[in-house]
Amino acid sequence: MEKQALRNKYKQLRLDLSPQEVEDYSLQIANRLLTMDIWDFKMYHLFLSIEKHKEVQTDFILHALQGKDKNVILSKSNFSDYSMSHYLLTDDTRILINKWGIPEPDGNGIAIDEKQLDVVFVPLLVCDSVGNRVGYGKGFYDRFLEKCRPTVLKIGLSFVKPLNYQIETYPNDIPLDVLVCPDEIYDFRK
Repeated sequence: MEKQALRNKYKQLRLDLSPQEVEDYSLQIANRLLTMDIWDFKMYHLFLSIEKHKEVQTDFILHALQGKDKNVILSKSNFSDYSMSHYLLTDDTRILINKWGIPEPDGNGIAIDEKQLDVVFVPLLVCDSVGNRVGYGKGFYDRFLEKCRPTVLKIGLSFVKPLNYQIETYPNDIPLDVLVCPDEIYDFRK
């Protein structure tokens, strides 16, 4: 199945979830993350959920990170070149919803370079059995992850388990290291 067909199918599957299912599955994902050996790092990049797309609710993860006194980095999207700029979340950070429904910092905070990041939580619609993911198709995260250190830990968050076949890829696609689902953790580094 081509990426666009997968994108359409899994967008619809996610939209069919009830608000309670989204919340329950998101909490299960956060609880699975708490069992992982990822909490000794310093800099964690987190996406803020687009509510209308019923993305994994990352509020639970944000609270865990803040409770562990970790540095949380958020991104601001630039739709003219499909890039992102990154900012440290502080008490002074103002979060605004852009015209695409993406919650993001207003861009007036402390800028963070991609090379400083240790862990990146990655949004996706679905991925395959080796960590190749399907997102919304604009390549924001592939461009972003390409600028990170090779050792950055790329953790996908998804309501659905990986497909049991490999999806089509392009040269600039960057696979996940780990996928966390409500019922299981999949480590693609093994």
